[in-house]
Parts: sequence; structure tokens; C-alpha cells
Amino acid sequence: MTISLQPVRGTRDFYPAELRLRNWLFDIWRESSRQFGFEEYDACVLEHEELYVRKAGEEITEQLYSFEDKGGRRIALRPEMTPTLARLILQRKNALTFPLKWFTVAQCFRYERMTRGRRREHYQWNADVIGQSRLVAEVEVLSVLILSLEKMGLSPSRVQVHLNDRRILGSVLAHLGVPAEQHVGVMVVMDKRDKLAPEALERQLAEQGLGKGQIDGLNELLRMDTLEQVQGRLGKTAALQELRQLLDMLDAVGYGGYALFDITVVRGLSYYTGTVFEIRDTGVNLRAICGGGRYDSLLSALGGESIPAIGFGFGDVVILELLAELDLLPVLSSQIDYAVIPFSEAQVPQALTLSQALRKAGLRADSEFSFRKLKRALQRADEIGARKAVLLMPDELARGEVVLRDMARREERRMAMSEFLANPG
Repeated sequence: MTISLQPVRGTRDFYPAELRLRNWLFDIWRESSRQFGFEEYDACVLEHEELYVRKAGEEITEQLYSFEDKGGRRIALRPEMTPTLARLILQRKNALTFPLKWFTVAQCFRYERMTRGRRREHYQWNADVIGQSRLVAEVEVLSVLILSLEKMGLSPSRVQVHLNDRRILGSVLAHLGVPAEQHVGVMVVMDKRDKLAPEALERQLAEQGLGKGQIDGLNELLRMDTLEQVQGRLGKTAALQELRQLLDMLDAVGYGGYALFDITVVRGLSYYTGTVFEIRDTGVNLRAICGGGRYDSLLSALGGESIPAIGFGFGDVVILELLAELDLLPVLSSQIDYAVIPFSEAQVPQALTLSQALRKAGLRADSEFSFRKLKRALQRADEIGARKAVLLMPDELARGEVVLRDMARREERRMAMSEFLANPG
């Protein structure tokens, strides 16, 4: 039987070059989180299936990688991190001091149709504020998100944060005479606007109980692009006033250029209760790069008390594709301090001793034992990103010397071995 050497469909292998890019991205996420005082957490990739099975026909329930384990329990690979976070909070709620600011970089799995920027496995940065009902939580979450975009070189001309509030959408549906019990189902369908043809969207809205006049009215309202227009139709509401205040607060902290009101942002998960947002690129036309919102009722839905919460999920696949499209990915090497190159088998003992001395000094040293021609050995040192090469040549070693080569300047100099070991940095 021939075994496939390809990764499972929808998953990825990470060779060293790809892993360096992934780690670069993860470092930005972690550094940004810590700058804002978020603490890192983690959890097992396996969860109870029931944690994700909810009503309203959410795609995430239909996309689970789930199975029955040997104990007869229904288990799933996590498709997202927020329900896991809610479970962790509920486990130790009485021992925790709120508000909490937690983040994680977690691997998630969804069995879904693959399109550009979408795979069945991805890593996702989540940052959440738990236990803070005031708008400062929104400002913190959006600010750490925007800071990470700046670190990647993404300006407001390239990406923007599209902001809305589920309560505004609720007011729109109420204005059209849609009963409250149908709102969640309608919003799940509305979240598919960019994926479905207009006829298919109207058919699914009709299946949720909307009449032709209500669908036409909904489409009309969703074409409004300012808070003032929406307020003119719905009147003043708390959600509209708070969203205006949030936009003003983001402007005050210097991030107003990234943020804009977008009534079409829905977010398909039923647990969102207030502010919702997505990051979208301005020119490449990828799907939403990142999304999140306020989910004040999720913990109560899992059997606990209602605790205000807001957060986001930011996947690695689509952002790396966007950065590649914009030529913003860095050129990364393995960052070796010294490549130790012996001339022949006779210099192996000195090469091993020297390499170990460099490592004990806190430096990164790679030993080259192929004994290939010097030109090729230096080419390899360049390929692995070595700052310098230490050439162990017979004549120099006989005099107690090594040859140091600066790989960037392509300059060489001889130095006493003892002097080099005394100050190798």
C-alpha cells in the first residue's frame, strides 16, 4: 500500500522557513498582548462536543471535527477558543479577580469548504477582557489588535476595523416587525451576505420567516453607511450613542483612522450581544482578517452567572496571505551567531570544543562537518543566517589562531584562539 506523503487535506506542514514566519507572527501577537497587560493561557485541543452545539444553524456546529472516544463520550477538536475560555472562567470563577485580561495562541480545526485564506486547520490569537462592562474594554481589545497591525506594517490605507453593534441590528429587525425570537436566526443568515448570491440570501431569509417587504426594508437599511442615517430611521438608541462614543474614544487614543461604522457587520456566532467588529483589507478583497465582539451572555448560557466579556479571534492563514500579497513579510534566517567550519576531519575535536564554549557563553553556534569546499561551506553559513564564521585552518590552528569571517561585510581577520574565547560576542 502506498502511503500519501501529503498533509491531510486542509492542514499544513511547517518547514523551517515557514515556521520562522509563523513564529514571527506569533511573537507580534504575544508582544502586543503583553504590552497591554494581557496574560497568556492555554487549554487542551480536545473538548466536549456539547460545548459547541448551539441553536440557530451556526456553521461552526456543522463544521466540527467530532467523534466518540473509547469511553463513549462525544469529543470535538476545538473549532474556536471562546467557549473554552468561558469554561475555564466558570471552573474557577470564585477564585479569580475580575476584570481579567487573557490571551492565547491556539490551534483550531473546522471541517469547512476551503477558499482563499481559509483552511481546515489554523492558529488563532484570542485576546479577551472578562468582567468589564464599560466601553474601556472595547477600547483595550481594539487597541491591542490595531497595535499588532501596526507592527506588521499595516496602515489604515491597507486595513480597517469595521464596527457595528448587534443591538442596532436588533433595532433594525424590530423596526421591520421581525419578532424577537427570530432575530438570532436572521442574523446568522445575514452574516452570510458576502458568501451567498442575492437570490440564495433572500431565500434563506424567507426561510427564517421574513416577508418580501421585510427583506427589501432590511436591504435598504443595510445600505446606510453612517450612524446619522441609521439614527434618522430608528431614532436615538443607547447602542447608537455608545458606538459613537467608542469611535470617539478610539480617535482619542490615536486609532480613529483605522475604525469606521459598518452596519453590515453581523458576526455569525449567536452568543454576541453588543459591539461586533471585523478587520478587512482595503484592496486585496480577502475575507475578514479578524473578528470579534461582546458576548455578555455566553457564560450564563453554559450554566454560570452572566459576566460581561469581549474579545476577538485573529487567524494566521489569512493575515499571512495578505502580508505576502502586500510584500510585507520579513526575510528571516535561522539567526546563528557563529558557523564553526573545520578544514578536515583532523579539526573535529577543536570544532566541537569551540562550539560548546560558544554555546556556554550564550551564543548560537552551528558546527559544519561536511568538509566541503570552503566556498560552499561559507555559502551554507550565509544560508543559515550566520553572523560570523569561525574557520579552523591547519596553519592558523598550529599557531593557536582562528580565522573570523564577518558574513555581512565579507571581511576576514585572524585572532588568537584564547583572545576569541575570552570575548566571543
